[in-house]
Amino acid sequence: MRSGRWIIALLAALTLILAGCGSGGTEAVPAPPVSADPAIVHTAAGTLRGIVAPDHRLFAGIPYAAPPVGQRRFAAPAPAVGWPGERDATRPGPRCIQDPGGDPEQGRDAGEDCLTLNVWTPPASGEPRSVMVWIHGGAFVNGSSGIYDARWLAARGDIVVVTVNYRLGTLGFLAHPALGADGDVGNYGLADQQAALRWVRDNIAAFGGDPQKVTLAGESAGGMSVCDHLVAPGSAGLFRAAILMSAPCQAQADLATATRRSIDYAAQAGCPDPATAAACLRALPVDKLRKPVWYFNIGSDELTGPVTGTAVLPAAPIAAFTAGQAARVPILIGTNRDEFTLFVALRYLREGQRFTREEYPGLLAETFGPAAGAVGVHYPADRYGGVAEAYSAAVTDGEFSCVADRMADELTRTGTVYAYEFNDRGAPAPDAMRNLPFPVGASHSLELRYLFDVGGAPPLDPAQRVLSEQMIDYWAAFVRNTNPAVDGQPAWPAVDGAGARMSLRPDGSRMMDGFEAEHQCPFWAGLKEK
Repeated sequence: MRSGRWIIALLAALTLILAGCGSGGTEAVPAPPVSADPAIVHTAAGTLRGIVAPDHRLFAGIPYAAPPVGQRRFAAPAPAVGWPGERDATRPGPRCIQDPGGDPEQGRDAGEDCLTLNVWTPPASGEPRSVMVWIHGGAFVNGSSGIYDARWLAARGDIVVVTVNYRLGTLGFLAHPALGADGDVGNYGLADQQAALRWVRDNIAAFGGDPQKVTLAGESAGGMSVCDHLVAPGSAGLFRAAILMSAPCQAQADLATATRRSIDYAAQAGCPDPATAAACLRALPVDKLRKPVWYFNIGSDELTGPVTGTAVLPAAPIAAFTAGQAARVPILIGTNRDEFTLFVALRYLREGQRFTREEYPGLLAETFGPAAGAVGVHYPADRYGGVAEAYSAAVTDGEFSCVADRMADELTRTGTVYAYEFNDRGAPAPDAMRNLPFPVGASHSLELRYLFDVGGAPPLDPAQRVLSEQMIDYWAAFVRNTNPAVDGQPAWPAVDGAGARMSLRPDGSRMMDGFEAEHQCPFWAGLKEK
């Protein structure tokens, strides 16, 4: 399994383009007792036996909610069912049901009973550690908590890391009106994440974590989830800081769009009658629900995910940020220099698209609609070295870099913000990506290799290993202190309106100006205003 984790994590990120149990309040239950044996932890639901290594501990496959099956399918998560004796906590639990079109494991080790999490800790001590809760990416249709081996962050960073499974695709986000009243539909996966945060609040002290010092973090769809938790009422008070990595938080559907597409999806699945749709959908074999319901497009490719204008997520996150309505917490936010090249590579390898000059106008029209002409003027193929490079740069800038730049500025209204760009344009990519007629560069998901031990990933060279250690130090410092200041490393000041951000690079990380100009953010801002 470990040998495949790199490609699974990568494909989970690649598929980006292709309400909880109770009210969600912050009242905590009494902390379970702490065990004298470092391999044993007592939680509210029962006792766990995990793995103790020289530099870390791991407790895996821990249920944080009841199995969402039967009548609990398409419902808010219920409290976890307790167990007698010791539960083996040495292996991650099953993955949640995946999109069959982007699942390299072809459905293996996946099921509806998947609401588990993994806890990575430093060696046991009497000192409570700060906590990072990691929400995985994968377009809300793929990925799992088990991909992300967090021992480096735990051991070197001296923090507790929690990685979380949550319902994906149709099972996580179908918004059929028969499934709830007054907009209380969809967002089951988001409610799962809230339940996991409540579990952390109530249990993490038994693992040596400090429930008052929780940072919520995620990449891609995980970063989009973090955006949602910054504005979701049920998430208030469950974390004190947030990390948003490569998060296109604008790419979320409203209730009207999701309702229409969910009704169509249910009809195609064999449940067309609104009066019986809820019972019908809950009774369907799970294989009938593996194909995701699609809500939103980035370029020509589809996404599913959280639905705005609902009970769990009343406001779209970027609109809430603009109105100054985000949680008042410190933020670390950033993107990769060449986000979209990986998705272009996927289309080249899987679909045979060659990105010729003759195709470029149509590709821009397909992606940017009436703005295609203006985008083509700003992103001519000759300037970028070819059509693939120009198209990648346009979508990188318009959907990732400049969206993050805008969010960073707007989030300064509610908290201190630290911004970065991952800029290792020689970052290791899978073998299939190394002989393309265009460079992949510092693309979407490639920074994950620097923070997590993703099994089977190509090795880092010595300079990249130094960058990896530096990034772990910065991320862990932010989790511990809500500030990425690290002795002996370049200073990382907060966003102040001048546009400087930390450029993370193997030839020496440093604060850099010119991000907005390099990614043509004034052009994209003007385009959105028209």
